[in-house]
Amino acid sequence: MSKGKVHHDWILRRCCGSIAACILTLAVLVGFVALVIYLALHPSKPSFYLQDIQLRSIDLSDPALSLDVQVTIASRNPNDRVGIYYKTLHAFTTYRDEPVTVPVSLPAIYQGHKDQSVWSPVMSGDSVPVAPYVADAMKQDIAAGYVLLHVKVDGRVKWKVGSWVSGGYHIFVNCPALLSASGGSVGGAFAMSATVGGKQTVSLKFTQPSYCTVDV
Repeated sequence: MSKGKVHHDWILRRCCGSIAACILTLAVLVGFVALVIYLALHPSKPSFYLQDIQLRSIDLSDPALSLDVQVTIASRNPNDRVGIYYKTLHAFTTYRDEPVTVPVSLPAIYQGHKDQSVWSPVMSGDSVPVAPYVADAMKQDIAAGYVLLHVKVDGRVKWKVGSWVSGGYHIFVNCPALLSASGGSVGGAFAMSATVGGKQTVSLKFTQPSYCTVDV
């Protein structure tokens, strides 16, 4: 083999080695960038907390349910570098998986890093049609000394990283609200009266703030 041929092969191997090294370096760099983007675009979901619920009126004298509720819901963004846009949020109240208020819209907001936000919607239901057993079940629960409602929020969120904003993601929040009942007057900010069967009046109050489950 001539020296020229050997030299040519050596140059070819050097070129191939350099190209392979460049490709490997580029692959590592792309992988690192992809990892950073992955971590940035998979933020922790926000946390929600039911601070207060005031049932200003509830009427069980009709086969349907009528009630008026005001709730205070707080949310917190746990992320250090990701902001959250809350879009098209709707809040409603359920009892035994039956909606008992009409959904109401919550104001759309932007939540920055580690920020907290609070909503205080009023939800009403006038003679809301429910399954036949629901009104009877609530009367029985009140007689037993407690009523468990659920405040739910359904809507869309977007993540913001720098100037980039993601597409919309579905969010569903479920907050348990346990109220205690007694036949006498119950004082406190959370007290309310309920008419049962058009005859009996009881008092209900929110027992304690509660954490909510969040699905995104």
